[in-house]
Amino acid sequence: MFSFIKKFQDNRRQKLYDAQKRQLATGEAKNWLVLARDEQTNPEILYYLAGKGDADVRRAVAHNKSTPLQAASLLAEDRDGDVRLLLAERLLKLLPSLTPERHSQIYAFTVQALGMLAQDEMLQIRRALTTSLSDYALAPPQVVVRLANDLAREVAEPILRFCVALKDEDLLDVISGYSAPWVVVAIANRGSVSPPVVDAVMGTGEAEATTALVKNPGARFSLEALQTIVERAKDHPEWHQPVAMRKELSSELARQMIGFVDKAVLDVLEKRSDFEPAARKQISEMVGRRLSYLHDMPEGETAEHRAIRYIKDGKMTQDVLADALAWHENDFVIFGLAHFAKVHPQIVKRMVETVTPKPLVALCWRAQLPMRFCTDLQQRLAKIPLKDVMYAKGGTEYPMTPDEIKWQLEFFGIAD
Repeated sequence: MFSFIKKFQDNRRQKLYDAQKRQLATGEAKNWLVLARDEQTNPEILYYLAGKGDADVRRAVAHNKSTPLQAASLLAEDRDGDVRLLLAERLLKLLPSLTPERHSQIYAFTVQALGMLAQDEMLQIRRALTTSLSDYALAPPQVVVRLANDLAREVAEPILRFCVALKDEDLLDVISGYSAPWVVVAIANRGSVSPPVVDAVMGTGEAEATTALVKNPGARFSLEALQTIVERAKDHPEWHQPVAMRKELSSELARQMIGFVDKAVLDVLEKRSDFEPAARKQISEMVGRRLSYLHDMPEGETAEHRAIRYIKDGKMTQDVLADALAWHENDFVIFGLAHFAKVHPQIVKRMVETVTPKPLVALCWRAQLPMRFCTDLQQRLAKIPLKDVMYAKGGTEYPMTPDEIKWQLEFFGIAD
């Protein structure tokens, strides 16, 4: 029974195919157009028409759901723009139903044609691809990479900002050869920006892109990148609030920010509940000192005069000096160090300008300051590279012998 039905169907298909071949053989445009529009037309005939028919026929072939995808590459190179646009629309509708595993050959034909269309001279075609692929997670990587590198902003920008099919290496390649600021701004505004991409965007020096990163909760900063942001934030008030709210912000960086943000941001830092209790207490105390410091700062007062006033009033403490160091009040720190070490400020300045750790370790030892403060001093005041910084021995002890410390002090003319 089933064999009879199959034989009947095969005979019917053969008769239909023979009739279509006779219609094709007439060579008449109206017959070819009928064949091109009919979804029952044999795929072989549709493939033939894709390369031989006039523009109307080829448009109908491109639109026909029965046209085999083997013809896609042929149609993607068609001289008629409408043919290529119709093909693009058909392929984009078809793509979500395909997977590389289940439809490997069909998928390959589709992706190959889309890749060709992604370089099409018609902006409308490339824009159509961008509209469909920018929010499609399984978009073919080779296609979206071409679109991401498009010189037309309306083509590349949606892909760069929204397409999750772009990998980090693709984004890094785009950044390395970007042609306009909007390119890196789009990347900075992505829903998720990894630390390597954050570093690359910051490395371009594009101010708008960096601001976008700071305000983007999906951007993930490395500790080094966030340190750079905090250091630069003093000149960018618009960064203060979003940086203060970033979950990656350490309590140490929060202490640095206390030195230059306004009261509203100080409140944000003081109320953060994700810091350890000890850090929260320290930040709260530091905020109090900062507010007092700002309230008690006469207009036009120099760092030297302020240091002298603090010393005279008995307010020059280790905490005040540590605050000033965190807040980059470098001149005040130098005068404070000179006070604690009982040496001239010019000597302190000379020791700092060596950009070497041993003179500063000796100076802090003489000033009876904790070694942890000395470690911070090396990095923040003297800008000594991390690889050269001297750290405490055993967690708290000074790492130099008494003779080494004495030699350093005498070298700078400091005697007991």
